[in-house]
Amino acid sequence: MTVADELTPETPDETEKPIKKRKNGLYPGVSDELAENMKSGWADTELRDLEPIAQAAETAARRAALSARFRGERLVIPAGNLKTRSNDTEYPFRASVEYAYLTGNQTEDGVLVLEPVGDGHKATLYLLPRSDRENGEFWLSGQGELWVGRRHSLSEAEKLYGIPAADVRGLADALAEATGPVRVVRGYDTRIEAALTDKVTAERDEELRVFLSEARLVKDAFEIGELQKAVDSTVRGFEDVVKVLDKAEATSERFIEGTFFLRARVEGNDIGYGSICAAGPHACTLHWVRNDGPVRSGELLLLDAGVETHTLYTADVTRTLPINGRFSEIQKKIYDAVYEAQEAGIAAVKPGAKYRDFHDAAQRVLTEKLVEWGLVEGPVERVLELGLQRRWTLHGTGHMLGLDVHDCAVARTETYVDGTLEPGMCLTVEPGLYFQADDLTVPEEYRGIGVRIEDDILVTESGNRNLSGGLPRRSDEVEAWMARLKG
Repeated sequence: MTVADELTPETPDETEKPIKKRKNGLYPGVSDELAENMKSGWADTELRDLEPIAQAAETAARRAALSARFRGERLVIPAGNLKTRSNDTEYPFRASVEYAYLTGNQTEDGVLVLEPVGDGHKATLYLLPRSDRENGEFWLSGQGELWVGRRHSLSEAEKLYGIPAADVRGLADALAEATGPVRVVRGYDTRIEAALTDKVTAERDEELRVFLSEARLVKDAFEIGELQKAVDSTVRGFEDVVKVLDKAEATSERFIEGTFFLRARVEGNDIGYGSICAAGPHACTLHWVRNDGPVRSGELLLLDAGVETHTLYTADVTRTLPINGRFSEIQKKIYDAVYEAQEAGIAAVKPGAKYRDFHDAAQRVLTEKLVEWGLVEGPVERVLELGLQRRWTLHGTGHMLGLDVHDCAVARTETYVDGTLEPGMCLTVEPGLYFQADDLTVPEEYRGIGVRIEDDILVTESGNRNLSGGLPRRSDEVEAWMARLKG
């Protein structure tokens, strides 16, 4: 008997629990008459003509690959739960990447369970059903549909995702009674993990998580299309920012942040990560997300931002822009060095190349510039061997990109940074130079200047494709582009 077979609509006991009331609510209770009134008089809103989601075939193929890797084992992949921001308000929910990758579903409390059957698995998508009208949940609970919106019914979910759906509310108890080998993706649903605590090991669970991370290294056609959508919206967001730089000068970096966020919310689901809107010396802080500083003519703006699509794929693009539209001599010198390094890095991205090649190529160019400028004593090979250039280059030159901005992060080192590039991989190439405002080892004219240029690069059969090539990179092209946008 499977877990799904053990569950019936009568099993969940959560429906019997009293609905939590706000302590200082203005209504002391609900009269029997009102409770009865609220049960009836509602139209049938079941959606009967739903088509499968666009990636249903891809998610099915991903589940099949997972099934083949872990034959004979029950696999449990939770979406996660709402997280409290403050008191009784929650952060916007974002499903775990493992769950979204395998199902396409994004609702909180969902759990995908793959039950071993014969040589394969039977998949079941465990979800919260529609809000209960009989017990008043739909209008009394803070998560009822009159408060937060309608959920799909289980039958609707089956049509959308191509997976049999069941009520999640009894799943934890059923899993606690289930037997046989099981693995769970940890870190998202404490109740599910607690139910399996005596059945799983950290080592075996990590193997599941690593497999799902490595499965995302090579993107399928649907994923590549979503990444291009994310990048295209991001390009438009950067254009939006350039058009309002005068308003940002009158306010702060927050105006830039808000401008880009508007594009992300209008065309996508959200921003893929906290936007870095770093003007002036803030550009030397790698993850400057406070975005509360001044925007001054004559300084540079380092904008690192990405739109996340409705399917949760994100872009990750950086441009360093002269706020007044023209690079100064020293700004251009530093910018052009970073551009040259990025060109070398992008050229190294091709199938069969080592993953590290693009990083090494970009770092070599930057090191040559630092030696040429007299900021560090050569020869170049010595500097690279000792890593002395890192005082000003600071970070690695890129990372995998996808459902996470730093995608595939728990893949094995031998398959990621020590691995080989394959067609379908998507990564960023983002060298930078950062001269801190208090760095006394460099001439004063360098201090407070930070430059990064970042693009999203797809490995193709014949080389690579710059998904974010719609944004200019060369310094003269950047100036001409800004002039056009400012009109």
